[in-house]
Amino acid sequence: MKKSTSRLILYILSFFIALQTAIPAYINSSFIGQYLSSEKLVGLLYVLGSIFSIIGLLITPYLLKKIGNFKTITLATITCTIILFILAFSHNQNLILFSFILFLVLGPIIYFNLDIFLEQQSEDKNTGNIRGAYLSAINIAWLFSPLLAGLLLINESYWKIYLSSAIISLPIILLLIIGTKKFKDPLYHTPSFFKTLKKISKTKNIYKIFMIKFLLSFFYAWMVIYTPLYLHNYMNFSWQTIGIIFTIMLLPFVLLELPLGKLADKLYGEKEILNIGIIILAISTIMLSFLGNTTIWLWAGILFLTRVGASAIEISSESYFFKSINAQDANVISFFRITNPLAYSIAPLTAFIILSFLDFRYLFLVLGIIMLFGLRYGLTLKDTK
Repeated sequence: MKKSTSRLILYILSFFIALQTAIPAYINSSFIGQYLSSEKLVGLLYVLGSIFSIIGLLITPYLLKKIGNFKTITLATITCTIILFILAFSHNQNLILFSFILFLVLGPIIYFNLDIFLEQQSEDKNTGNIRGAYLSAINIAWLFSPLLAGLLLINESYWKIYLSSAIISLPIILLLIIGTKKFKDPLYHTPSFFKTLKKISKTKNIYKIFMIKFLLSFFYAWMVIYTPLYLHNYMNFSWQTIGIIFTIMLLPFVLLELPLGKLADKLYGEKEILNIGIIILAISTIMLSFLGNTTIWLWAGILFLTRVGASAIEISSESYFFKSINAQDANVISFFRITNPLAYSIAPLTAFIILSFLDFRYLFLVLGIIMLFGLRYGLTLKDTK
């Protein structure tokens, strides 16, 4: 099979995997909050799931060496499907909380498996373009999922959301068999945790891009958990209205990442795109604290701006990182993906502390200030152009 054909199948596969994750993403915190005594505990449950995600990502490179990437992602997908059915139909509180934590663990592992598949089909000179197409496929799924979730979520019928996500496993498994079953695993490098950590910390530019990726993941974690809660519980927007707002908010990921990836390959490199993105993201996030109960269009507009910045950071950091490694470096890729669950463990804890001193709306002010620290790493990064 030609590399271009294999990549196309991977793009379609990534769309369905993202759709499965994205449909419940913005209602997860509200759904799971029904089984907890406080909104603050929702964040702590994400912390627990993130800790186990980190452990899972550290173990996965050894699993790849043992049974290969295809079997690993297939096993994870089947397990994820079972979990979604449990979340849809179970009424057992402990089973639901356990299943939700396991759902949080499996997501990063599946995306890590996709990274391995795609990296073997990539060339450094086209990394920005390839990663841009890959991220665009994922973000198209994220674009339509809030609107779809809003339409499904009538009368707080959360079970419809999780059942819809479970059904999406059918095309995922079919595409896995068609596109990746004959994938030949490279000879994976699996040095110890501390050797990998030492390698990353000593490679200055890789370390900086890790820190920027962590900050972006920190932003996503904070926003995914607390924005729906704020809009629904404090601004009193309906889920249908929130679905419209989030659909508009996510447009930059679809519109910008592919052209920005091409620009990073052909013209500017990643540094300029990255730093402009950080500035836009930080300023627009700070603005959210001062909107109040205004029109949905103003909320949609400012949230749109935050994602203009986030999309620029995402494509430039992904392009930079994958130009610096190859598919054999499974240990380094797993560490790169650990930034997401690590952020999901630290961000809710930080917000939990802040909510003890500040009003809920000032979470966005604090987050915007934290994002400005990304300039410390972005401005000193050695560009690829």
